[in-house]
Amino acid sequence: MTSDKDNTITGKITRALADRIIAGHIAPGSKLRQDHFAEEFGASHVPVREAFRRLEAQGLVVSEPRRGVRVASFDIAEVREVAEMRASLEVLALRHAAPHLTTAILDEAEAINRAGENAADVRAWEETNRAFHRLILTPCGMPRLLTTIDDLHAASARFLFSGFRMEWGAPTDQDHRAILKALRDRQFDVAAATLARHVKWIGAKPGAKPRLKTLS
Repeated sequence: MTSDKDNTITGKITRALADRIIAGHIAPGSKLRQDHFAEEFGASHVPVREAFRRLEAQGLVVSEPRRGVRVASFDIAEVREVAEMRASLEVLALRHAAPHLTTAILDEAEAINRAGENAADVRAWEETNRAFHRLILTPCGMPRLLTTIDDLHAASARFLFSGFRMEWGAPTDQDHRAILKALRDRQFDVAAATLARHVKWIGAKPGAKPRLKTLS
């Protein structure tokens, strides 16, 4: 996933298009034209092509020979696949990160979770949710693993946004609270098991909307 610190034109284009796709402003199946976005961002085709490659790595677009680039569609099988991958990889990261989580880090994660519970809309909530996960996983010290997890979060966000397109209520995230308590108590197996269950719920039922009390 494009780093938040990537201020190149490619990074800016990637973030802008990812935001539009995740929020549903560009519909699944829509064709993305290089010349259109080159003109919009005042750039050549080179950074636009690179942005498309980054979006493809995130699973947000697909490139087809002679047909160009289009926004990826998703179905329940993909939802389940992303959930399973996230659960496995986030648990791996948490097990490596847990011994290095300080009280200060856990206090910051708790503050982020409270902010999410008071989020005004799903976009604000998703940003705090991603920040929570990233904060407790980053001490694993495995940058490639964290990049892959970030990409999977982008895919998950599309499912969440589609579920909340018509309604929104700020969630009370009991799973985040339980994970933090287990980490504070140094019960790392409990924290890992809670995290795995927490992430997997999204692929549990076809067509199910996100549960407002345990969002991932």
